[in-house]
Amino acid sequence: MTRSEEFLALMRHRRSVREFSDEPVPRALIERALEAAVSAPSGANRQPWQFVVVTDPAVKARIRAGAEHEEELLYRERASREYLDALEPIGTSWSKPHLTDAPVLIVVFEEPWSLDSDGEKKKNYYVRESVGIAVGFLLVALHNAGVATLTHAPSPMGFLNDILE
Repeated sequence: MTRSEEFLALMRHRRSVREFSDEPVPRALIERALEAAVSAPSGANRQPWQFVVVTDPAVKARIRAGAEHEEELLYRERASREYLDALEPIGTSWSKPHLTDAPVLIVVFEEPWSLDSDGEKKKNYYVRESVGIAVGFLLVALHNAGVATLTHAPSPMGFLNDILE
């Protein structure tokens, strides 16, 4: 089988998982996956991202509480009927137990600005696209290592800045 066929077979088995075991994930495995993620191409090679690894149960609980607050508002007030109908077959709700059940959370931040070596503020380019590609690399690296994943993007997500400052 060619490498591309092997890769396609690997990717066809990737799934978003909403129930996690409490089995620890080796730190070295997470670090290696993050090395893959930050090797992603980025606008003007600015690497406009920050990855924060969270394993502390108390911090995960705060993240879950913040996410569930925003998600409950989304489901009850903000989301269109069309969006809620699209979610129905998946069976999701505003409750996010995976945020405390998963042994590791990796929180990803976009960085619209960076500081150069002189401490001068510089604009980053194609930030959302660059971060999306890096997260894709991260998901593939974790899947290749046999680690289940789920992306979750609470909106708004400002509470993450407050928790992880």
